[in-house]
Amino acid sequence: MTPEQAAANARAGLAVIVGAFAESPRTLRRARLLGLSGWAYHVSARAGALGDVRPETVAAALAFIAPEAVTDGWEATVKTHAPTEVATWHLVELCDWGTEHLGGFPRLTRLLDLSRRVADRIDPAGLPLFAAWQAMPVPNTEPGAQAAVLLHLLHEHRQGVHVIAVRAAGLTPLEAIIAGPEGETGAVAFGWQPPYPPAGPLLRRLLWADAVADALAGQAFAALDRAERLEFAGLLESLSHRLVR
Repeated sequence: MTPEQAAANARAGLAVIVGAFAESPRTLRRARLLGLSGWAYHVSARAGALGDVRPETVAAALAFIAPEAVTDGWEATVKTHAPTEVATWHLVELCDWGTEHLGGFPRLTRLLDLSRRVADRIDPAGLPLFAAWQAMPVPNTEPGAQAAVLLHLLHEHRQGVHVIAVRAAGLTPLEAIIAGPEGETGAVAFGWQPPYPPAGPLLRRLLWADAVADALAGQAFAALDRAERLEFAGLLESLSHRLVR
């Protein structure tokens, strides 16, 4: 397994793991306790690590969410909370979730070792959200919490290089969504309004962008040898199945 193949393989597993946290009842309850809508929490919990910035900056960093939808969520948050406060609460929840749901994973120590080595190899240049989250102090030293944070960072890294690759392919974020597996359903979910471009002419560019993203993300997986990359793939698959069963 090459570094590029390892990155491609890890993409789905990381999305499942991060999605399991995002969709957990405890995470959704945090939004209610903060007095925020689910959408406002979604935007500010992820982008709040950037600090007190303008919504245009947030939209540029998130990229795949429609700017108007970002502005709605961000401005609703800043009326009552500092965005960094929301991100800090989100990180606390991530750590607690990791302790509860990842703490019992049989090969957690090995997952931690491999994940940390990959994360430590990442160059944050051009990846503002990854860099912002990497700089956030982790409030919990439990192994499950540490693993949850590292996997979140790896997912954020993949999201960031995907933005770079999509733009290098000459696609707009909306065009990339339309050409992707969720198509117009995904566009609606991320706040984009019709009319939408036809997907057909965009597919080849998206395939190229995916390959570029694999190559960029794969640079970090060069921290592992071939056997370790295969092992990491197996650990992610096992953990993903454990979380969604």
